[in-house]
Amino acid sequence: MNDEREQIEFDILFVGGGPANLAGAIRLMQLANERGLSLEVALIEKGAEIGSHLLSGAVMNPKAIKELMPDYLEKGCPIEANIRGDGFYFLMPDKKIASPIIPKYFQNKNYHTISLSKLVSWMAELAEEMGVNIFPGFAGTEVLYDENNKVIGVRTGDKGLDKNGNPKGNFEPGMDIIAKTTIFGEGSRGSLIKQIHDRLNIFPKDMPQVFEIGIKEVLELPEDNYFKTSKINNIHTLGYPLGMDAAGGGFVYEMSNNRLALGILIGLSYEDPMLDIYEEFMRFKRHPFISRIIKDGKVIEQGARTVCMGGYYSMPNLAVDGALFVGGSASMQNIPALKGIHTSMKSGMLAAEAVIEAIQKDDFTTSILKKYPQLVSESWINDEMLEGRNFSQAIAKKALLKMVHLGALYFTKGKGIIDPLKLKDDSKVLKPKSQQSIVYKKQEYDGELFIDKLTGVYLSKTQHREDQPGHIKIKDINICIEKCFSLYDAPCVRFCPGSVYEVETDEGGNKKLIVNHSNCLHCKTCDIKDPFQNILWTCPEGGDGPGYSIV
Repeated sequence: MNDEREQIEFDILFVGGGPANLAGAIRLMQLANERGLSLEVALIEKGAEIGSHLLSGAVMNPKAIKELMPDYLEKGCPIEANIRGDGFYFLMPDKKIASPIIPKYFQNKNYHTISLSKLVSWMAELAEEMGVNIFPGFAGTEVLYDENNKVIGVRTGDKGLDKNGNPKGNFEPGMDIIAKTTIFGEGSRGSLIKQIHDRLNIFPKDMPQVFEIGIKEVLELPEDNYFKTSKINNIHTLGYPLGMDAAGGGFVYEMSNNRLALGILIGLSYEDPMLDIYEEFMRFKRHPFISRIIKDGKVIEQGARTVCMGGYYSMPNLAVDGALFVGGSASMQNIPALKGIHTSMKSGMLAAEAVIEAIQKDDFTTSILKKYPQLVSESWINDEMLEGRNFSQAIAKKALLKMVHLGALYFTKGKGIIDPLKLKDDSKVLKPKSQQSIVYKKQEYDGELFIDKLTGVYLSKTQHREDQPGHIKIKDINICIEKCFSLYDAPCVRFCPGSVYEVETDEGGNKKLIVNHSNCLHCKTCDIKDPFQNILWTCPEGGDGPGYSIV
């Protein structure tokens, strides 16, 4: 058995196969061709296929892709539908109230609904045709540095370890991928960018990243479905089931082939430890207005993912020696509009422009790579993020304060009453369980239109090799037993959308936490929301996890 690590060198390495890095790789190859440069470029992705770990709403503002390739439609960009009309509703338990005015953030006419997994799969094909080396199934698990703390690449995870971390007969050691510049586009709560922060302190101390968790389904509908006669095919909702104290809302978008995308976003700033994310989603689906839209439908794919909502004030330093940070991992999100695909793509494109200059000057230190944050600050990304700079803070407020702050932000283009409004870390806001905590009625599932968590995991096509080391680490199980159970009644059971966590009680009344690693959807909610920060999410073996194809 050979456990020596192979070392492979490239000029540029992209870590993560999302829209930011794929747009960056395509733009880099465009610029290299214009300048007559020959580059060795690689992109690694932890999912088994490009797109298999990606989930988004998704309504896409096409401004970035038009800049990247004006003929994107002619090239076959996989559009699901064009937005022909927007609806914005406040839901009460048994009815809806239509907003007479659609907020500017939700005016999406002529934008596109897409499947993000399909979009990036198509982009990857274009990137490969241009010469980018794409390696799905390779999880970056460790950042590599030189003696001066310059990032020089990443190490990929070992394959073929048993549950105790010992090599098996089919053991394959990870590779060290070395590059002059590494571009990290891991998406929300990137594990490698966390490592870099621990070493280089790239995130601001007083403005933590905050998140929302999204659960989304794609449903197949009858031929004579709601959208066949409706002028509105893009719907956003506030109110029920979350009410006005918690942050979040629902969405319904038309897709092609008699399908629709349906989902809910819930801010992880919620305080009640008994709030169950999946139960809230089921309540949303059962609302009379929503149930009419999805009548006689069948769920064909389901998934969950967190979205980084910290925005402008929580962005990291975008450049360090040898590395740049793009997309969701760097908080690149138009938060009021709930859109990050176009901002992610643009960030990757701007990173490519900075990298091409570094290549021509043969200097990959921050003195040259700082061109990237300069380009971001001069671009429309900055304009959009600046307008949304206090939005997450405002929606985390309670009902009346929320409306006051949101109104002020709307009319002052993001400045509001206090600028900046402070953010609170999502792990620090839970209150102990009380008599006022939420109590849910038992849900009925029919296995088609309404499915339970485990059926959702099955429809996400999630797979993990059972006999590998568990990738979800409980740092101190005694904290769960002695503190978390009594104070919060094991909130991980309810904030996880995939039934990863269970609590068993024996005959003596003693409780035990069970972790079902194989159910993990890689949303990383547990890593974010755990009130004791006692859960650490790490990458499993490359290629494991969800197998999204249409969400």
